[in-house]
Amino acid sequence: MLARLHDAAERERIKQEMLDPNVTAWENQWYGSGGGDGVMLASVLNPELRQYEGLTMTQIGAAMGKDPRDAVMDLVIADRGESSVIIAIMSEEDVRAALQHPLVGIGTDSGAKAEDGKLSQSKSHPRAWGSFPRILGKYVRDEHLLTLEEAIRKMTSKAAASVHLHDRGILRPGIIADITIFDPVTIRDVSTFDDPNHYSIGVSHVFVNGKRVVADGAITQERPGRPLRGPGYRR
Repeated sequence: MLARLHDAAERERIKQEMLDPNVTAWENQWYGSGGGDGVMLASVLNPELRQYEGLTMTQIGAAMGKDPRDAVMDLVIADRGESSVIIAIMSEEDVRAALQHPLVGIGTDSGAKAEDGKLSQSKSHPRAWGSFPRILGKYVRDEHLLTLEEAIRKMTSKAAASVHLHDRGILRPGIIADITIFDPVTIRDVSTFDDPNHYSIGVSHVFVNGKRVVADGAITQERPGRPLRGPGYRR
């Protein structure tokens, strides 16, 4: 990939295809998001690029003095393909329809983040910080799109069952205790695209594998988390 981005003819072909709605060889999310304004640089590994985190590709292109499409390709080269981006490609109408569909579960699609330490050193999508509180606050409590019970089922037992983790996701004697205790009146997300690195509000206690990792809203020193692998896992 990096070699192709150094090739002038290949770069020009890519730039033209980024503006073509009829491209079928790859998923053109650049066009689908409306171009440079719809793609934000979330995080990078190269510290020399940190100044661009949280900016759209249009803004980065302006700062670099080049076409936003060239800015994207140059960022990929400079960060050796390790950058992550946020793409504004899903409408609120789509989100609401998906949440209500009986086959849809709820997850974060994100890695671990923290307000301090090594996991705080880059920006990320707000979903890393507030996916579940956003559902419980906005779509359950405020907008009544889902019942509290259905939302929790989609987050827990349905999610676990979808990957055949039969000893998790429900409260029952003999089942592994992964438990979150929250206040349905106050729970809400506070992470934003511009300022994402903030924990949500309204969670008082969290247990992972039976150990309390959050107590009275504060993170403890317990580290009981383990990788979870379904029956399809192969070494």
